[in-house]
Amino acid sequence: MIFAGEYEHTIDAKKRLAIPADIRGRWSSRDGSCWFALPWREGLIRLYTERVFEETVMGASPTLTPDENEAELQTTLYGLSARLEMDSVGRVRLPEEMLEIVGLGSEVVLVGSGDRLEIRDRAAWRESKKQRLAQVPDLLRRIAEQRARGGESA
Repeated sequence: MIFAGEYEHTIDAKKRLAIPADIRGRWSSRDGSCWFALPWREGLIRLYTERVFEETVMGASPTLTPDENEAELQTTLYGLSARLEMDSVGRVRLPEEMLEIVGLGSEVVLVGSGDRLEIRDRAAWRESKKQRLAQVPDLLRRIAEQRARGGESA
């Protein structure tokens, strides 16, 4: 499933977030039965379908002997992530600690990001739109340079 667009939502007092109806309408058994939430820097939470999360984890060259950096990254990312079941009306309950770690309040926006949804602060998202669009040419250049170097981090 490809995620695009934005959806303004509110996280309720029970820390529940409604998944938009058009996304639930496109959901199929191949997407899995749940979501995986991953806290991320800059005050956001990434939501992946079960299928995408599992494919990404398994495609990341799993090994019993990762080097120390890879092991530390895996522990942080997978240790802080959470499996989220949708209730009968399409809501997920976000872990309170995860919301605190990233600093999200109740007024949020779900932003389609290709293979995932991102839960972001609504006001911050609104304020950043023009700047984000202006940065696209520079981001494309930096990505092309990185790929030309063989995928090394900049």
